[in-house]
Amino acid sequence: MPIEFHLLTRGMAVTELAKRCEGEGYRALVVGDHPGLTASPFVTLAAAATATSTLRLGTSVLNAGIREPLLLASDVATLDRISAGRAELGLGAGHTPAEWEMLGRTRPAPAERIAHLLRVAGQTSALLAGETITETGAVLPEPRPVQDRIPLLLGGGNPALLRWAGAHADAVGLAGLGHTLPDGHRHTAPWSLAQLRRHTGLVRAGAGEAQPPVLEALVQHLEITEDAETALHRLGEQVSVAPRDLRAVPYALVGTVAQIAEELHGYAERFGITRFVLREESREAGSRILAALNRA
Repeated sequence: MPIEFHLLTRGMAVTELAKRCEGEGYRALVVGDHPGLTASPFVTLAAAATATSTLRLGTSVLNAGIREPLLLASDVATLDRISAGRAELGLGAGHTPAEWEMLGRTRPAPAERIAHLLRVAGQTSALLAGETITETGAVLPEPRPVQDRIPLLLGGGNPALLRWAGAHADAVGLAGLGHTLPDGHRHTAPWSLAQLRRHTGLVRAGAGEAQPPVLEALVQHLEITEDAETALHRLGEQVSVAPRDLRAVPYALVGTVAQIAEELHGYAERFGITRFVLREESREAGSRILAALNRA
């Protein structure tokens, strides 16, 4: 199975970054979404579209809790037109309290956020497909996207989300994140083989007899080193995860280029994870690994 890389950016100086990603073999440039801390996702992606011709352009992931389907569908369709059919939509339930508080709202409880995410995902996809939303009468006659179907990714670890995504999404993003910490941004990291099996199993269960969606993992730490053992022990102390568990999950990739390339193929074979999202600071290391994968 081919291994694909996406690069996650906060959105500044994006045109040169997009050109480099396209030239180095990345499948997509994706933009995070933390209003007040990151650049506007769709403005950023539109700028990247003008500097590239084949690079896919997506969000990873938008906070669906503070967005409405009609406005969201219009933004995605516009990006798809500007990019000649390269837009992708990634959605999540949101977790940062400040993003609701700055709008004069209170962050809903987890179950309510998940329910809202699934509603937004379903309605936005329907609008992009040319359907009318019966609850509101919303319709999107213009702009119409170039693609017949805009690829939909859902990110998260909630069981209801993973099952729904298995049945309805084109891709599922796994980050291995646990409970949100008091600062509203950081999370616990309950990384383990058991967690990974549980999450991928829920997606497959949601898909049933159908082909499951693409599985992707957010690489929280990428380090090319000849001394993986020392690096894993150091990282394990930082995130309170045992080195053996770090070795079992795709959220930390540590070792030589050849070792990491072998690990990526292992995740593809054992769990069906074929796409990996790297943070912007890992681009050069990721490019080295992509080059090795392409030589194999």
